[in-house]
Amino acid sequence: MDKERVKGAIDQVLGIAKREVGNVIGDVRTQAEGTGLEIKGEFETAAGKLKDAARDARDKATASHKSSERSKREKSKVLRAENHNLL
Repeated sequence: MDKERVKGAIDQVLGIAKREVGNVIGDVRTQAEGTGLEIKGEFETAAGKLKDAARDARDKATASHKSSERSKREKSKVLRAENHNLL
């Protein structure tokens, strides 16, 4: 899990809390700051999810490539063995 996702979740919770404090005390500025922090957290969470998805896609492509290379090496070994037996 990307650290940005964690930071985003924390900012969202803090933003909600700050907004609610603003509601209770009737301070519009605190409400707005809380809403801003919550939105910032949502963007951070989304960015973290995007990074996680990109990392997962890269890892999957790398694993697939390594598997393909391994398969090619194994086929090459079999062909060499078969050619050796024909000589």
